[in-house]
Amino acid sequence: MANPITKAIVPAAGLGTRLLPATKSQPKEMLPVGRKPVVQYVVEELQAAGLHQILIVTGRHKRTIEDHFDPDPGLVTRLKQAGRQAVLEDLDYLEGKSRLYYTRQSTPRGLGHAVSLGAEFVEDAECVVALGDSIIAAEDPAAPLRAMMEAYRQLKATAIVAVEQVPREETFRYGIVSIDGAEPPPGEPVAMTDIVEKPSVSAAPSRLAVAARYVFGPAVFDALERTLPDARGEIQLSDAIKTLIQMGEPVYAWPFAADTLRYDVGNFESFFRAFVDFALADERYGYLVRKYIKRIAYEL
Repeated sequence: MANPITKAIVPAAGLGTRLLPATKSQPKEMLPVGRKPVVQYVVEELQAAGLHQILIVTGRHKRTIEDHFDPDPGLVTRLKQAGRQAVLEDLDYLEGKSRLYYTRQSTPRGLGHAVSLGAEFVEDAECVVALGDSIIAAEDPAAPLRAMMEAYRQLKATAIVAVEQVPREETFRYGIVSIDGAEPPPGEPVAMTDIVEKPSVSAAPSRLAVAARYVFGPAVFDALERTLPDARGEIQLSDAIKTLIQMGEPVYAWPFAADTLRYDVGNFESFFRAFVDFALADERYGYLVRKYIKRIAYEL
């Protein structure tokens, strides 16, 4: 029986310039969505999927990510003494479910370069890559990753790439994949024949956009070493995936189910949408938010 996948890489080194001035002094991954920062949702998803060794790739001015996940026994003791059980439950992510490691991408050189910094951490094993600014929302947010890891094993794949369907007019914003045959039902992997980073709308080979979650074998690091920087001097993960496909490696797209939503907290529109949706769904405060929105909507 193959060893389970236990390691994950979380790229969180982007500059977040589209979210200035909110990101002037804090990482976009630490912006709150509801009652948690973005990256906490990602780490909790990985923990629930059984990934207990997590490398977070940070950048300059992102020390607050490390601080957020540092255990704080003194705080926990004070909360216990005060009987603050609800708050203690909110801090459950500190209770050692995973071992977190950190490395720094001091100069922004693209997503592919950030992932390549995890080569020694992975040590010729399989790994998950989960972007630190994208939240998966579903009844069980970890279910897609668990299914992707199972598909990786069953198909003896080199890579499984999560995808989601986007409107044709928005394909220029994403990495878009070509697939072998008709678009499959959600949750059924299909062989990839190509991947194009941010194509023009007329040149997009499909409406299937890369969706911030990947399962990789160690061959991805060899492909990243062969990948040349693009015109901006960045090494793109999509180019390394294209190399794997061209080498004849088995690379599959895995479509998200219709009830699985991805929130890419990369600009203010998507950030506001994520915050509102998570605030409305909050089990503790959601009803108050709903009452408030109904009242101001009536006044408008």
